[in-house]
Order: sequence, then C-alpha cells, then structure tokens
Amino acid sequence: MSALTQTAPARLQAGESGETSRQYLAFMLGGELYAVEILRIKEIIEYGALTTVPMMPSFVRGVINLRGSVLPVIDLQARFGRAPTQVAKRTCIVIVEIHSDAEDAASQSQTIGVMVDAVNEVVEINANQIEPPPSFGVKIRPDFIAGMGKLGKQFVILLELDKVLSVDEMASLAVQSASAPAAEQALLERNAGD
Repeated sequence: MSALTQTAPARLQAGESGETSRQYLAFMLGGELYAVEILRIKEIIEYGALTTVPMMPSFVRGVINLRGSVLPVIDLQARFGRAPTQVAKRTCIVIVEIHSDAEDAASQSQTIGVMVDAVNEVVEINANQIEPPPSFGVKIRPDFIAGMGKLGKQFVILLELDKVLSVDEMASLAVQSASAPAAEQALLERNAGD
C-alpha cells in the first residue's frame, strides 16, 4: 500500500470576523458528504487487501499492516447500519486517531482505518458556519454527528469520531457478534429436543 498523502496542518488563525476556523477532510460515503477535523487524520492510503478477522461485526472489514502496526479497518457505511461499502476505483482508507472513552485512559489514543467511497478535499469551516445536529431526518445516530457545516449552498455532516469509532462500544458489539452464532446453535438444539 502506498500513501496518497500525509496531512497534519495546524488549526487556522482567527478569520476576519474574529471567528476561529478549522480545516476538515471532506469525503463521500453512500452519496452523502461527511467531514472530520483534519487534526484527527494521520494519512490517507489506497484501498488494498485486508486480512479478515473471524467473528467480528460486519462493520469491521479486517486489519491492515501499516509500517509494522496492525490496524483495524472500519467500514463506515456498515457502522452506520447500511449495506457494506462496495469497493470502487476511488475507495480509500483514511487513517484516523481516536481517543478512548475510559477515564483511566484519558490521554490514550488509538489509530484506526476507516473505509470511505472517495476523499474530496480539505475544506475550511468557520465556527459560525456550523449548525447543531438536526433532531430528525438524519440517516445516522445523532450522537455520531458533531455538527452540520455549511459549504456554500450545501451541508457537510461533521462526524464525532470518538463516538463513531468508540473502541468500547465496538468491542461490546464484537462480543455480541461472536456469541450470536453460539446462541443460535443452542436455540436450534433446544428446539430440536422438543
């Protein structure tokens, strides 16, 4: 896998109106425009062969070896409860850094890969151009949304990465996924005995 780009720009200075602005990486996912703060992005790589891991939730596509580190790759489409991403020419993996929910690991961070349909560009959004998440009409969980950024006449959904990629929540889903086949088998055996 070759790196397409590496990014680590600092926050932008206050704009002319005195409002601070931040840079976000905008990307497409299922025909919708999403973005994450650029400071959370470590790099963007081409989609390559993943090693699948048995008994994982459907949104865990597998793991990759990135310079000696094994990183899980999360399919954001599937994480949002949709059909898995169909790999296409522009599909790529965005390597992001998330922070743990645990109080004892307040300074602990983890690196995870997320699959996206296509990376668009780095956009600058002023704080006064960000609206709170809507309470209805959004196709993903409201706690996954940090806000709605205005880009001209369209909106971009700003993701709350620490919620979307919560290691604790994904681990509990993995345990549920692994125990589901055993529970189904036990139910079948119990019904067969009746």
